[in-house]
Amino acid sequence: MRLLKLMPILPLALAACVSSPPERPVGISFGLMAADKPVACGEAILGLGTAGSSAKLSDARFYVHDVELIGRDGKRVPVTLSRNDWQYGGVALLDFENGTGACRGTPGTNTKLTGLVPEGDYRGLAFVIGVPVTGHDEGKAVRLNHSNPTATPAPLDLVAMGWTWLAGRKFVKIELDPEKGVSKQSGRPAPTWNFHLGSTGCSGDPVKGEAIACTNPNRIPVVLSNFNSDTQQVVLDLKQLFANTDIEKDGGMALGCMSGVDDPDCPGIFGQIGLNMKETPSGAGNAGRINGDGTNSRIFRAETKR
Repeated sequence: MRLLKLMPILPLALAACVSSPPERPVGISFGLMAADKPVACGEAILGLGTAGSSAKLSDARFYVHDVELIGRDGKRVPVTLSRNDWQYGGVALLDFENGTGACRGTPGTNTKLTGLVPEGDYRGLAFVIGVPVTGHDEGKAVRLNHSNPTATPAPLDLVAMGWTWLAGRKFVKIELDPEKGVSKQSGRPAPTWNFHLGSTGCSGDPVKGEAIACTNPNRIPVVLSNFNSDTQQVVLDLKQLFANTDIEKDGGMALGCMSGVDDPDCPGIFGQIGLNMKETPSGAGNAGRINGDGTNSRIFRAETKR
């Protein structure tokens, strides 16, 4: 009888002896390129878009979340991002402009994600471009994309990376100053061609705490099947991003592509990203979602660190 009384206790005792696998720090570097040329503030970027334009960088920032390393067995293991001025709630901001030359952003830059991951044999990387609706901070659920920027920690507090409270953040902000300017259908030429990606068609009242739903979430999953964080970096290639876009012309709505479903300046960019601007075919429910699983990205690649 005494033995039987002890038996239910044994599994609990054994479970208490099982410890979590050891973790190690990991850093994931990002770079901004135009084909094989690094992009930097104040330096000309040659051969961009359908017109082969020469331009200078004005701004280049984007958010990432759901960062995972892919093990040799194909399993994905989440990276726990460290909290700092560039990372909060599982979201990180990558910032390639430094406020010099033609760049009109902030002096600070960030080109590396930092965090912890369980020990393991990792061969790939997955992440999502954008800001999720919710996340976790110190074990608590927190609102992220549709949160009040004046009450949300960095890096989600930047006015320059926000639209309205309802629309949420600009997931990607790439701005270029073509050497010849941007011709408009009316009025004088403009100096800057803008690409701002974010969720559209959003409804609900975030001020009242209502859940927000967006017809076009416009988040971009990326999977790099072969990636070594020690020797490689993730590259965003501006030549690929703007390959089917004329950055010297504006289609007549907001200057450049602002992610609207009827924006005439967006099809070329959305096509390169692989995002559906509208349901294709009608009724498919895939508006604002990518075609595929993220393994066929045209704009992101892995290459040896420079």
